[in-house]
Amino acid sequence: MSRLQQQQYLSLLSNCKSLKTFKQIQASLQKSGLDTDPFIYGKLLLHCAVTISDALDYARFLFLRFPNPDVFMYNTIIRGFSDSDTPQNSITAYIDLRRKSFAPPDSFSFAFILKAAASYRSLRAGIQLHCQALTHGLDTHLFVGTTLISMYGECGRVDFAKKVFEEMREPNVVAWNSVVTACFRDDDVEGATRLFNRMPAKNLTSWNVMLAGYTKGRELELARKIFWEMPVKDDVSWSTMIIGFAHNGCFDGAFGYFRELQQAGMRPNEVSLTGVLSACAQAGAYEFGRILHGLIEKGGFTWLVSVNNALMDAYSKCGNVGMASLVFERMPGTRGIISWTTIIAGLAMHGHGKEAIRLFHEMEESGVRPDGIIFISILYACSHAGLIKQGSDYFSKMKDIYNMEPAIEHYGCMVDLYGRAGKLQEAYEFVCQMPVSPNAIIWRTLLGACSIHGNIKLAEQVKQQLSELDPKNSSDHVLLSNVYAVAGKWKDVAAVRRSMSEKKIKKTPGWSMIEVDKIMYVFMAGEKNNKITEQAYEKLREIILRLRVEGSYVPEIGSVMHDIEEEEKEDQVGKHSEKLAVAFGMTRLAKGVTIRIVKNLRVCRDCHTIMKLISKVYGLEIVVRDRSRFHLFRDGSCTCGDYW
Repeated sequence: MSRLQQQQYLSLLSNCKSLKTFKQIQASLQKSGLDTDPFIYGKLLLHCAVTISDALDYARFLFLRFPNPDVFMYNTIIRGFSDSDTPQNSITAYIDLRRKSFAPPDSFSFAFILKAAASYRSLRAGIQLHCQALTHGLDTHLFVGTTLISMYGECGRVDFAKKVFEEMREPNVVAWNSVVTACFRDDDVEGATRLFNRMPAKNLTSWNVMLAGYTKGRELELARKIFWEMPVKDDVSWSTMIIGFAHNGCFDGAFGYFRELQQAGMRPNEVSLTGVLSACAQAGAYEFGRILHGLIEKGGFTWLVSVNNALMDAYSKCGNVGMASLVFERMPGTRGIISWTTIIAGLAMHGHGKEAIRLFHEMEESGVRPDGIIFISILYACSHAGLIKQGSDYFSKMKDIYNMEPAIEHYGCMVDLYGRAGKLQEAYEFVCQMPVSPNAIIWRTLLGACSIHGNIKLAEQVKQQLSELDPKNSSDHVLLSNVYAVAGKWKDVAAVRRSMSEKKIKKTPGWSMIEVDKIMYVFMAGEKNNKITEQAYEKLREIILRLRVEGSYVPEIGSVMHDIEEEEKEDQVGKHSEKLAVAFGMTRLAKGVTIRIVKNLRVCRDCHTIMKLISKVYGLEIVVRDRSRFHLFRDGSCTCGDYW
């Protein structure tokens, strides 16, 4: 082959983006008889294994059909699998290299295979490879040494990672970054900070490593300090701060960094957009989500599948599943399993079980094969819509049609399906007949159903199981106490409370969050007064007085956990955080604007009742997202149909 022909084919390869085009180039090479050239074949293999997405299986086919692959080809296929979902296959290729190749593995061989061992966290394989690198005199090679540090860090042996680093003669900035990352993976924030301060030279990656480590370790002030000290910030820097603050529940911080990104003249990218949309979803920040939707459309990001998925999720979790459905319908190209799962999960949260089922059937007809995650969503949809038969059919379909073995989460959905419908005996029998041992979540789901339906005898049996599996979980004690309180068994309530006190188990405090003027306000039950809470309490007193007169409101005090005076019980339920959030929203939001609340616990019966009455008496629309689902209150009723 002439040099000119080589350059022509290499130019064609460099512009090749799809497997279809790649095969056309390969066919042309075969016709000309030039595909036997090891150099060109190696380039073919490299492009197929590394550059083209979803072409790794074809790369393996190419590798196997070449009669005598050289070390470069072996390294290529090892590298391809090390970056894939099946990094274990790299080991097979490496062993084959050791057995068949005339040349020994080189530094690239070890770097790629060590990365594979790190990907599936095989410390045993990593140590064996380290020994072989020693045998070949490559353990001190900078490229290999750096990968060894990363491998030991991923496998949880930061002590080994540090030892490799200390034995390196002249570690470069990549090696320094790797050992700092290893410290963070071991939750050694102080050790990472000391190493960072010792680094003789830092690059942009060094700073980004510190940002990621600090936000993961909840050291947000340290992350903030490093961020503003950075001489240069790139897309990764901004995205790390947005995502890091969102994951730590600091939603205003996440929104603030996104605004700063724009003010700095930088264009948002896929990662920063999905990160800030995730913050909107978690916080229930509907208005900010709408602004982002406009930015996505104006900025030409609508072709990005991940951004559309994040936008759907944000709309669903902010209480507007109609807009989520619209985004889904307008998505360009073929919808993948994640898109289908996102919209079906959104419908499930809102109690639209029949619509979720319709879309599930549409997905099957489109040729997309369901996975375990989407089955959780459809079972959840059936549970929250009271569709018992349909849920049972889907559970059977997993095994009978798709040959999928149900996971513990699917069993939990079935327990919830029966329990939520009041079929407690069926739920209990289902748990007892499970082929896998029920975990604490399964029993807790059943205990929650006992609490809703007031089955004391079964609740006590279930609590006994939970006491053995997870004795210090506060919600289990609270659920059992609620069962006793509803039945008026105050001595038993006192015993549960005493047990919690002796074991130093504290009840999870309830909080509710509301977005007003793009700021997130959080209210907690019984929190100390400040200007905001005083305003909320004052408005709430006015609301309750009006509801007593116009809405015949009578406080639901049956589940208050103390044997105290009726008036005091009324005062306790009156201080629940969602009531305060709604009252605050009514003082600050424009008339007619939908009030949207996010709550960390299940909404209680009294709050559910009062929301219905407010929606009727004041002519308001209220959306509450509690721990398990959405409630849309309008004209005195709730979309859950009092089934939640």
